[in-house]
Amino acid sequence: MLRTHVESLKWVEHGTELFATQVAALDEQAMTEPSALPGWTRKHLVAHVAGNADALGNLVRWARTGERTPMYSSMDQRNADIESGPQLSAARLAAWTNGSARDLAVAMDALTTDQWRAEVVTAQGRSVAATEIPWLRAREICVHAVDLGTGLTFADLPDGFLSALVEDIQAKRGLVGVPDGPLPEVVAYLAGRPHPLAGVPDLGPWL
Repeated sequence: MLRTHVESLKWVEHGTELFATQVAALDEQAMTEPSALPGWTRKHLVAHVAGNADALGNLVRWARTGERTPMYSSMDQRNADIESGPQLSAARLAAWTNGSARDLAVAMDALTTDQWRAEVVTAQGRSVAATEIPWLRAREICVHAVDLGTGLTFADLPDGFLSALVEDIQAKRGLVGVPDGPLPEVVAYLAGRPHPLAGVPDLGPWL
């Protein structure tokens, strides 16, 4: 793998700052506008990212205590978290986003070396070491910072993160190769986001 545990933790920190900065700049009206994800307003997206931090916090708790704690009690709960977004004010959503991100960072920072090796299960049913949690969060926070549609692009994300993301998406999509082009544009294509690459097949949405 191109990425390390330490790098993933740094990307979480970087993405969290990017996302929080974008959210802080959105007033109530701007938060109700569409995000770059079809069918979701920015409020839906912010609620999803906040709920994701809470959910990954459950996996950190699982790693720390050994007690099975799924990310979500059910997919209905996950969907309910997202649908709660439009019901909350911009200020309330920003507070939830910042608070959940802070709680996750504190919880991860408290894990011991042995606890990081503990096995947990993702929402997709994959059994992974807890060291995978920072990468799961880095993907979520960095990609969705772009999805807010505030003008941020994949070119604003670290090259190391983008390279790791290409490797991850390529493996998950089962692609033999990836198209040539600037790294941010290749990532946008692989992630199913708008891109300028020509002559490539549509891959559909991801994340």
